Amino acid sequence: MEDHLTEILNTVREIRDLIQLMAEPAIAARDHKSRDELRRIVGNSKLKAKAVLLMNGSRMQADIHRESGMQKGNLSTLVKHMAERKLLSGDGKKPKVAIAIPTDFFEDEASDG
Repeated sequence: MEDHLTEILNTVREIRDLIQLMAEPAIAARDHKSRDELRRIVGNSKLKAKAVLLMNGSRMQADIHRESGMQKGNLSTLVKHMAERKLLSGDGKKPKVAIAIPTDFFEDEASDG
């Protein structure tokens, strides 16, 4: 029975992923200005990009700091700037990006900075 539920859950996840892939152009158009602002804030920093991708509302800032390698002060500043521009939802303790971004959102744009 548990194997059957796992199979159903995996199938639902595959369907979700396909729907997200198909919807991405519409989401990108809707969130164009916010995505441009997010790219501007992150700049060429791989650490900032990694930190932003970890901001899903399930991690405390300390967890994001540890997983991304970003300095605490810089992460706090990043969260502050994102919150000021309404790019985060929630209270900032467990930051969550307020717009949908694909996992490859920052690829080909980030450097080692």
